[in-house]
Amino acid sequence: MEKIINLAIEGSVVWVPKLATTIFILIIFFVISKIIKKVIGSAAKRLQMDNHLTLLLARTSSIILLIVGLVTALGTLGIDVSAIVAGLGLTGFALGFALKDIISNLLSGILILLYQPFKVGNTIKISGFEGEVVAIDLRYTELNSDGNKVLMPNSKLFTDPITVIDVMACVDKENPE
Repeated sequence: MEKIINLAIEGSVVWVPKLATTIFILIIFFVISKIIKKVIGSAAKRLQMDNHLTLLLARTSSIILLIVGLVTALGTLGIDVSAIVAGLGLTGFALGFALKDIISNLLSGILILLYQPFKVGNTIKISGFEGEVVAIDLRYTELNSDGNKVLMPNSKLFTDPITVIDVMACVDKENPE
């Protein structure tokens, strides 16, 4: 019985500092991820970025920081993290290949929101569809075409030619003053 108690005490002397350090690392990375979210939010407000883009950027940075913190904490415990990192890389590759259309629409949506080739309220023409832009999301752009709701994938908007019809110029031509 005495040997078991001595082994438990010796083990706790080794593991308690490692466990405390691990918890400390997780807390630090959690706090940093929250701070980064707030910094991205305030910078996006100053730069007047789109809300969808801001949320995506804030969440992505937060998740990446938490994953790095978890891997760092596991390494501190003495766990070999090289297999975990390799597994994450292979998983990312497989998910990227499986979700290539969704990722293509997402990245196109980000670029459309950044470069703003057209805005909500503009009338655009693409691939035989003409309509007023009602909403721009990360995956689709919603057009109102003669009372019909048309969801155009952002990857198509990013790769195909778009004609932006200047509504104000058309109004000015109809009503010259």
